[in-house]
Amino acid sequence: MLALVCDSTNVFNPEPSGSEGEVLRGLLAEVKKHKGKRVLVTTFASNVARLQTLGAVAEATGRQLCVAGRSLDRIIETGQASGYLGELPKVIGMDSAMDLPRGEVLIVATGGQGEPRAALSRIAEGSHPIKLERGDVVLFSSRQIPGNEIAIGRIQNKLAGDGIALVTDRQSPIHVSGHPGRPELEALYGWLRPEILLPVHGEMRHMQEQARLGLAAGIPKAVVQKNGDLVRLAPGKPGKFGEVRAGRLVLDGDIIAPADGEAMVMRRRLAYNGLVVVAVGESGAVRVSGVGLPLDEDYGDFVEEAEGDVAEAIGKLKGRARQNAAAVTEAARLAARRAAQRWSGKKPQVQVMLLGEIAA
Repeated sequence: MLALVCDSTNVFNPEPSGSEGEVLRGLLAEVKKHKGKRVLVTTFASNVARLQTLGAVAEATGRQLCVAGRSLDRIIETGQASGYLGELPKVIGMDSAMDLPRGEVLIVATGGQGEPRAALSRIAEGSHPIKLERGDVVLFSSRQIPGNEIAIGRIQNKLAGDGIALVTDRQSPIHVSGHPGRPELEALYGWLRPEILLPVHGEMRHMQEQARLGLAAGIPKAVVQKNGDLVRLAPGKPGKFGEVRAGRLVLDGDIIAPADGEAMVMRRRLAYNGLVVVAVGESGAVRVSGVGLPLDEDYGDFVEEAEGDVAEAIGKLKGRARQNAAAVTEAARLAARRAAQRWSGKKPQVQVMLLGEIAA
């Protein structure tokens, strides 16, 4: 084998992540505990193996399988078109699920990370065709992604307040990570014995660590890359040989633009800090106008003080600097921005317009 392109996310985990077979046994045991109750399981929609596991749990416990969430529908359709989920039992509609006795349905829903418009959030708020009642059970067959704790807690508190039982992977073995831990990576290296290791998936610290792990395990070469790097594996010595622009694109009106491009960065700055426009006349007269500054009744006082500050800053320029457009622009920009920061705590974008001979 020439090269192994391998996930790095759990490289710092000294324990094995576990197998989907363990999850099957854990979910089966947990669902069996709740006879006569409606059970909902939330998991990552993209986890095709978990969907197959839940199908097997539904069959083994005599429950009909129902899915709630458009992303689940898409994953099932795409998975089956690609040759996966061949043993998934027939999925029933949400209306049919609600007509069944409570202990005869297993619901799989999106939204386990607290997404506000996903199925679980809407179920918790009572604005979804799927209804849960006191005594029903929600199984969180996924781990919290860091940063989602507050959103997940909000949904869990709402469900708990309605008398619905919650079970997470901390209480029952109903989830394992899909990312291999350190022992599993080392086992994979031994099975495949590649000439080159190409770590992917994770932050730079994860990929660098997996490169070290692979080299220590006897893989001859490792190439650490980042998004946009062009990597040659063969012929010759493997490594980076170029770069392409990489990142997100956004649709802005009729134009597709880089999310980190100058226009989008400026848009975000304007949205957060606002804008101040400074006009400097040929005679030295200054006019200031602010947009998006939270000043309200103080706005007039801010404008008066900012105009005075700009005029003073320009007046302090010496000799040729007073006729130098760049020098006048920078002095006016800094004075106006400092005034805005004093009055609002914001650092707005400042646009300076020079009129007359200075501009020329």
